[in-house]
Amino acid sequence: MLSYQHMYHAGNLADVHKHGLLSWILAYLTAKDKPLCYIETHAGRGLYDLDDHAALKTGEAAQGIDRVANFFPPAHPYSLVLRAQRDISGPRAYPGSPLIATQLLRPGDTLHLAELHPGEFAALEYATSATKARCYHRDGFELAHSLVPPTPRRGMIMIDPSYEQKSDYAEIPGHISRITRAWNVGLVVLWYPVLTSGAQAGMVRTLKNNRPEAFCHEVSFPPARPGHGMVGSGLFVINPPWGLADEAARLSACFAKLQNPREKD
Repeated sequence: MLSYQHMYHAGNLADVHKHGLLSWILAYLTAKDKPLCYIETHAGRGLYDLDDHAALKTGEAAQGIDRVANFFPPAHPYSLVLRAQRDISGPRAYPGSPLIATQLLRPGDTLHLAELHPGEFAALEYATSATKARCYHRDGFELAHSLVPPTPRRGMIMIDPSYEQKSDYAEIPGHISRITRAWNVGLVVLWYPVLTSGAQAGMVRTLKNNRPEAFCHEVSFPPARPGHGMVGSGLFVINPPWGLADEAARLSACFAKLQNPREKD
């Protein structure tokens, strides 16, 4: 049940999409001089080595961040985080969303990170040991429901399950409805895969019906290898910050070049 480890997929094109927009959102939120709370339900290990045998086995980072880092100008918050983490951890380090948050948030902000896989949790605690993040070896949705509304009330929650349990697709809209009822001002970000099977379609349809004012952004990309079922990445954002749609449109144009490799910059 707890077999998923993101090391095999770290730095892939879905990570680039998710982490690029997450970095932009956190930079936007921290531009205002008010404290905020960051909650993550499925944190993973936080820090990845792209030269690890698991990452090299799939080659997804080679097709992902190694190939498309130029999607982000040097001053983009995602570029800044990558450089800062590699200065600390080496040139092949890749920060997951927990370390993106620890890099971009400020001393007065609070971070709550949940991870249920025991090995990944131990690695997460180690990766964040020099920060003020609180790590929980606990089901992420249970933690989220226990924390909302958080203190401070301003902030966001990142929901990024592996979808290893297929019931996630049916259960996530209910979790999000419960979270937003308790925390109506919270910025909610849900990542989901775009699959050739269409397994995500019902969930996305329900989310859009429940929250028609939310922002939904998807990008497409070639499969990582023949027969691989993930051909895109999606983010569903409730209470999106001003300007997110423009940044997402810019990123869409970048990803479109992967589908049309002859297109020039």
